[in-house]
Amino acid sequence: MLFIPLPFVVAILLLVLFAVVARGSDQASLKEAPRNLPFLALILMGAFQSFLSGLRWGYGIGEIIYVAPIGAAIVPPLAYLGVCKLTRKTSASSSRRLGLHVLPAVAIILLVIVWRGAIDVVLPLIFIGYAVAILLLMRSGTDSLRTTSFESAPRVFRALVFTAFALLLSAALDIFVALDFAWTEGRHVIPIISLGNLTALIILSIAGAVASRGRSFPEVAEPPPQFDMAEDKVTMTAIQALLETKRVYRDPDLNLDRLARKAGIPARQISTAINRTTGKNVSQYVNEFRVAEACGLLEETKRPVTDIMFEVGFQTKSNFNREFRRVTEMTPLEWRERKENPA
Repeated sequence: MLFIPLPFVVAILLLVLFAVVARGSDQASLKEAPRNLPFLALILMGAFQSFLSGLRWGYGIGEIIYVAPIGAAIVPPLAYLGVCKLTRKTSASSSRRLGLHVLPAVAIILLVIVWRGAIDVVLPLIFIGYAVAILLLMRSGTDSLRTTSFESAPRVFRALVFTAFALLLSAALDIFVALDFAWTEGRHVIPIISLGNLTALIILSIAGAVASRGRSFPEVAEPPPQFDMAEDKVTMTAIQALLETKRVYRDPDLNLDRLARKAGIPARQISTAINRTTGKNVSQYVNEFRVAEACGLLEETKRPVTDIMFEVGFQTKSNFNREFRRVTEMTPLEWRERKENPA
């Protein structure tokens, strides 16, 4: 009977995921939302690593130990660069600094040649370092995702944070493998490696979801914002007028950068003004305008809730219900019933 190692199955699934995500990128307008190439490369690298793992632990090809650590060292930088494209932390002017992210792989290559034992220490540190870096990029919450629509920003944010923790889990598995070799001569390595491949599948599946939902628009240089209360007031007045008069919140793809372009105000200035003035992030602030119009339509018309949801800018029922409840402390149907049958 033909034996197919689990890592080979994982590799096939990742290739299918890559095809789905790449096809979704082709269907998008590449001028408006170019591909997130680091995430696509990340999926391919995951498939390659799973294939190597299958050769090593499924068929006992020992030479794989000289190749697999190098590929593993490439995974965290790809995840970080993919996040950077969504948070605008890497611009064309700083592209030369991207070469720094090649250093982990170079370091592992040197260690493979001169000091193989040190890889068990250095590789987990690379994973941990990049996981922490991703969490730092996410420290501003959903406002960090300047090029992701307000509608999908919460899901993308949770996916990226989970990706960082999954990288930490991968580092923990690497450490456990090293300790298992030291204490039991690798008695538990195969089940640990299998679990590690499933973890990689989770990481890369999330990356694929992010690549298909998050968008990286061409960057427009903006001056550093000057933060003061008077400027916050001017900014809030301009944003409120834009939302109330032009109803730009109805745009389901509205994001922080697009709002900044419409207002002619730097994105960071908008984010900071809303945060300091209302204590909310930009997504919550915009969604309150959507909910306000939805409340009026629910009260004044008999239109289906789903039609109203789409008209005011929401794209998913779960997000609409969650934001509606956050603002009104009731569901859309409860709101309509209360207005129709006041106590």
